[in-house]
Amino acid sequence: MNSFVESLPEVFERLGRIRTRRMFGGWGVYHEDRMFALVASETLYLKVDAGNVADFDRLGLRAFEYTKDGRTMAMSYREAPVEIFEDRQEAALWGRRAYEAALRSGTPPKRSR
Repeated sequence: MNSFVESLPEVFERLGRIRTRRMFGGWGVYHEDRMFALVASETLYLKVDAGNVADFDRLGLRAFEYTKDGRTMAMSYREAPVEIFEDRQEAALWGRRAYEAALRSGTPPKRSR
């Protein structure tokens, strides 16, 4: 595990317990067994949907994208605002928004091993 990923429980300490799990060359970030964030290339992305995307749009935060078979695919995760790394209250607010988007997604929770 790298130091950036290891710092996330402290960043989100006011949200509650989180865990991380290695996946596809990056990391999934979970709260209450729901993936609410991901880490790719040392960048944290938070889950978005129609209920919270305006918050990300307002700050011009870019979507997580990957390339497969020559096509660029955007996922429902946006770059986290840098303020969350300095302000635990902001981290909890943005983490809660992302967690609520994960709940609304209908994707079943990923149970801990």
